Amino acid sequence: MNILQRLNNEMADVVDGVHQALVQIHNGQRGIGAGTIWHEQGLILTNAHVVEGRGRSGHLSVTLFDGREFEARIIESDPTHDIAPLMITADNLPTIEPGDSRGLNAGEWVFAVGHPWGIVNAVTSGIVIGLHPPPELQLPNEDWIAVDLHMRPGFSGGPLVDRHGRLVGINTLITGPNVGYAVPVHVVKKFLKENIGSTVA
Repeated sequence: MNILQRLNNEMADVVDGVHQALVQIHNGQRGIGAGTIWHEQGLILTNAHVVEGRGRSGHLSVTLFDGREFEARIIESDPTHDIAPLMITADNLPTIEPGDSRGLNAGEWVFAVGHPWGIVNAVTSGIVIGLHPPPELQLPNEDWIAVDLHMRPGFSGGPLVDRHGRLVGINTLITGPNVGYAVPVHVVKKFLKENIGSTVA
């Protein structure tokens, strides 16, 4: 097996593991959004903008990788950081090992996983541009992961992982044809600790 074949197989294994912790979010009105299982006891992360338009019924459901569907409730919603943790009644769920988002460097390879345009379990890859907030948007002066990859609507709320398959961010927004941003995992941990408690952060 040559080096390209080995690399291809390794990347396929990384993506397969990440898919297990990727969920579909349905709001009873519009299309499919993405979410990331954070805790095996049913805690799921997505973006605030993914769940804000739930429809008049307020219905929100989550479909797991294995096809099981659960009613979900919003625990918190922070439009400033665009984070919304959800809870479903399930346990022993697959999660993604957290990575070191503070240690990311420009040029590192990353993968974004989600459901663009309703295409379930899609993957795109590219490199880290840097850690900074989008200059054209008025967002908190905290770290954001800028990435150069083909992110599209439907990736929001899904995981951004490094080449080892470790979670480094939650996909959030697009500011250009090949420029996307993700909330770094260390910002997510801080948010969860302050709003839910240290047991899940």
